[in-house]
Amino acid sequence: MPQPDALPSPPPAPPAPEAPARVLVVDDDPTVAEVVSGYLDRAGYAVDRAGDGPAALARAAAHWPDLVVLDLMLPGMDGLEVCRRIRGRGPVPVIMLTARGDEDDRILGLEVGADDYVTKPFSPRELVLRVESVLRRTRPATRTLRPLSAAGLTIDPAARRATKDGTELALTIREFDLLAFFLRNPGRAYSREDLMREVWGWDFGDLSTVTVHVRRLRGKVEDDPGRPRLIQTVWGVGYRFEEPDTAASDSMTREP
Repeated sequence: MPQPDALPSPPPAPPAPEAPARVLVVDDDPTVAEVVSGYLDRAGYAVDRAGDGPAALARAAAHWPDLVVLDLMLPGMDGLEVCRRIRGRGPVPVIMLTARGDEDDRILGLEVGADDYVTKPFSPRELVLRVESVLRRTRPATRTLRPLSAAGLTIDPAARRATKDGTELALTIREFDLLAFFLRNPGRAYSREDLMREVWGWDFGDLSTVTVHVRRLRGKVEDDPGRPRLIQTVWGVGYRFEEPDTAASDSMTREP
């Protein structure tokens, strides 16, 4: 008796769509929060909102964000303290919004762990582009996932972990990206503009951002940050990563 033809195998199920990145917008100005949230929502992000520091910490605890857009001037608990507390709970990129023109305030935001700042008034489209750039940098491509080691430093891009002589380093996301770039490109001098483009992914921005992050990174990877041997200043150019056993004594390379 002839057997019926075997039924064809069902096609494989399509892969589950990747969940949209979650962005927490923290601003006490309802108009700013609504505009920013609207632009991010239309760009495909899942958006949470908070109007003050305690609410921001509660929202972050309930649904951990992939990125925080954080106003510096908040009632009760300012953005700097919110940034400190969120960064104390775990690594998350922070873009700080500020209406202040004082460079010291902006740099202080970077010092407590913010990855960048945007000064009000700003273009919501520009902010969305910066969010996209930061998130793209925190999700490295497969080709960049191999571990890298030099001068007692080891980074694992897949796990986003860095160690020095076997001890784990507490790096912000941007500090990690900067160290990874230096380890991939030893012996070559890069200007701050180069680093802004290659590490931040931006063709524009305040170059003091780079200076602050280099200083913070030196404080974590150098034995003596005041006399750096790994991340060297190249006068008139920028910065260069050298392993101590290969670094030449260059009179034009020193810490300012």
